[in-house]
Amino acid sequence: MLWPMIAVALGFLGIAVLGVLAVRVFAQVRRLAREVGTASERIQRAASDLERAAVPLASRMHDLGRERG
Repeated sequence: MLWPMIAVALGFLGIAVLGVLAVRVFAQVRRLAREVGTASERIQRAASDLERAAVPLASRMHDLGRERG
């Protein structure tokens, strides 16, 4: 009777450890998702700024090309 009780206790302990690890993984995944979202927004903002900065430069280069040619 002792061994089956030990086996059940160890099984329960193993499931409890797996549950705790699953909760920790879930928390880290949520944190990573927030970081990825923030980084994505920053990249989008930087790309938009770069595009806005490139438009006047491209028009100036186009004007210089017409003056030379």
